[in-house]
Amino acid sequence: MSRTEEFEELRPLLFSIAYRILGSESRARDAVEETRRGYERASAVPASPRAFLSAEVTRISRAARRPDPAPPTPAAAVLLLERLSPLERAVFALREIFGCGTAQIAAAVGCSEAVGRRLTAAATPFSTPGTPGVPGVPGTSGGPVPSWPDRIAGADQVARVLAAIVPALLRIGVTMRPREVDGGPGAVFHDRHGTALGALALGILDGRIQTVRWTAAPRNSGDRDTAA
Repeated sequence: MSRTEEFEELRPLLFSIAYRILGSESRARDAVEETRRGYERASAVPASPRAFLSAEVTRISRAARRPDPAPPTPAAAVLLLERLSPLERAVFALREIFGCGTAQIAAAVGCSEAVGRRLTAAATPFSTPGTPGVPGVPGTSGGPVPSWPDRIAGADQVARVLAAIVPALLRIGVTMRPREVDGGPGAVFHDRHGTALGALALGILDGRIQTVRWTAAPRNSGDRDTAA
């Protein structure tokens, strides 16, 4: 068996190791690819490729791991969304809010995985120059990029976030169906193939939506959207 064949046989194992450490599909794939390149460059063939590659992907993944940054403020989150194009907003929501991987994003948008990777890169949040931890445009502040907040509060901020996200998702064929979420009003999102992506729970006071909290789709929502 060639070195390439050995690696491809072990690729699923290596990906699972990297994913457990990094918690990100794209970063796990990057770690596996770096492991492959190192294995191809190695002059000596290890006695146990499985043990060698497992150790290497673990080392590479741990080196790439970084602590989760604090979520941005709602105002910063809204600013980020409003600077993206409608398609970038949809891709951003699929990745940052619903936790979709590249393959699922490509399927939801209706494009190849290669195009999906480019769209995901284009929708990556950056830090605003001189404002560490605030996403916006490419900057020089350095440090880890903040993750998306799972809760937005304030009627004005909620309205702006929903106005930015929902039309963009509907534009690529995502549906939003009203449903009870966590004991209150909410909605469940499905992609164009009927797969449940996630849900939002609404906090309503005096007839106005005051908070939006993103969460997993309720178990009884089903994996497929069977509504007409």
